[in-house]
Amino acid sequence: MKKAVTIKQNHEFRRMYAKGKSAVGPAMVVYCRKNRLGHNRLGLTVSTKLGGAVVRNRARRRLREVYRLSQPGMKQGYDIVIVARSRTLKAPFPSMMDSFRRLCQKLELWQEASQ
Repeated sequence: MKKAVTIKQNHEFRRMYAKGKSAVGPAMVVYCRKNRLGHNRLGLTVSTKLGGAVVRNRARRRLREVYRLSQPGMKQGYDIVIVARSRTLKAPFPSMMDSFRRLCQKLELWQEASQ
């Protein structure tokens, strides 16, 4: 991903947790907040409780792919943070896609016309 479409700064993550809307699913938690940019930005959080570096990187790759495949159906102009949960590692990929879509609909991030 390009640098312009990712969230890296700690203060941006803290602002999302404090002021953003959230939705909880079995494999992930999604936070969102409107930004003043014309595009979405993604931040990923994977705790060390999930495992070592290899395990955490695998969880990040899975979440990044879920986001990438869902991007065309999403509204633009939001900061989105996805927090991995323990089921992120073992959940089948199609169920992760469905879960992410449901969470986006709950947060009003999904464009109804593209369904």
